[in-house]
Amino acid sequence: MPNFTLSEILKSRKRHTARQANLFLERTGKTFWQRESYDHWIRKDDEKARIRRYIRMNPVNARLCQAPEDWKWSSAWPGWNAAASSARV
Repeated sequence: MPNFTLSEILKSRKRHTARQANLFLERTGKTFWQRESYDHWIRKDDEKARIRRYIRMNPVNARLCQAPEDWKWSSAWPGWNAAASSARV
């Protein structure tokens, strides 16, 4: 999107997903996203593995599901490959 900064695009995406998530969770007036985004240069394979585990466990830690495999929007979800393939068509 050539006429928008990355910051503007991220803000728009976060606003939309926060609204949708809060509707799904049936809650209002609560912050969904952290105030600041977090980025980090990954320099080692073990660091990459740690961050991937952290991301995979986020829905479990947020009590949105009991296991990563239960989270439909995760690559751990058993139907992910089929869903991703059909979305590309």
